Amino acid sequence: MDKRKVIAAYRRGLISVQECAQILGLDNVELLGHMRGPEPTLSKAGKK
Repeated sequence: MDKRKVIAAYRRGLISVQECAQILGLDNVELLGHMRGPEPTLSKAGKK
């Protein structure tokens, strides 16, 4: 199953966070990290 569809179903309230994590094979903490998106990168002030 497409991970984006599972996450969309969770965001629409069709499945719980526990069900979403189980389908994706993640624990709840790891899943919440994925929901937040990638970590912001540090600025590369000294590099061109």
